[in-house]
Amino acid sequence: MIAGVALLAICTLIGQLLGEGLGVLLGVKANVGGVGIAMILLIAARMWLKTRGRYNEGVSRGIGFWGALYIPIVVAMAAQQDVVAAVEGGPIVLIAGVGALLLCFSAVAIISRMSGTPETMDEIEARETREAEMAIAAGSPAPITLR
Repeated sequence: MIAGVALLAICTLIGQLLGEGLGVLLGVKANVGGVGIAMILLIAARMWLKTRGRYNEGVSRGIGFWGALYIPIVVAMAAQQDVVAAVEGGPIVLIAGVGALLLCFSAVAIISRMSGTPETMDEIEARETREAEMAIAAGSPAPITLR
């Protein structure tokens, strides 16, 4: 477990340093993408360990433990900073944000209409029950469904 926590800490530190450096290069007084860089490094490190056969249960549990705590907190902090920056940025930033939100809602509605009529879980279960009853009545074994 300690190896997983150490791996997460190393990736986080490197990500934060690279994010700060990227912020300086871009002339921004903020960390630019440090958390994202850290997560990409963590994914790459996990893949590297798996290919070498060194990704064991302890590493997995250590990463999972802190990942379960760390990621939601960082996402909440980033979201709060984005809202503060948007409000301070003026009306054009808010208009762009609302426009992007409406565009996403529209895309979901269009894709939903193109996909046909969806079945609810109750309808799927009722259909499977009918199929199983019909198969039993016909004398053949009931079909196996995977859930």
